[in-house]
Amino acid sequence: MQKQRHGCLTAWLVLVIILNAIVSLVYLFGSSAVASTLPSSRGWAIPVLAILALVNVACAVALFLWKRWGFYGLVATSVVTFAINIALGINVLQAAFGLVGVAILYGVLQIGEVNKGWPQLE
Repeated sequence: MQKQRHGCLTAWLVLVIILNAIVSLVYLFGSSAVASTLPSSRGWAIPVLAILALVNVACAVALFLWKRWGFYGLVATSVVTFAINIALGINVLQAAFGLVGVAILYGVLQIGEVNKGWPQLE
């Protein structure tokens, strides 16, 4: 049987790829503007966040290819990003907002009957 993806899962993965690609470009090429908002001792955060955004793109592509590790990779990067945001002094509720994306992803992986994404992951 050929694997089929629910439209909501496809839309969410496309959104994750586009937004994380944009975020990584902003961190990489607009880093001076972003860096000016951080204390000098926290300058390490910008390249780390850029790399995490690129890893998110790779994980979303892996999910398109039905690889379960893509989901776990997105969970891991979300947890690391949450920790970095807390270290940067961002409000806990604002930092936790990034974890909502993982919950949405898990939800869209559960949508559907025959085309439910989660059981089809390898």
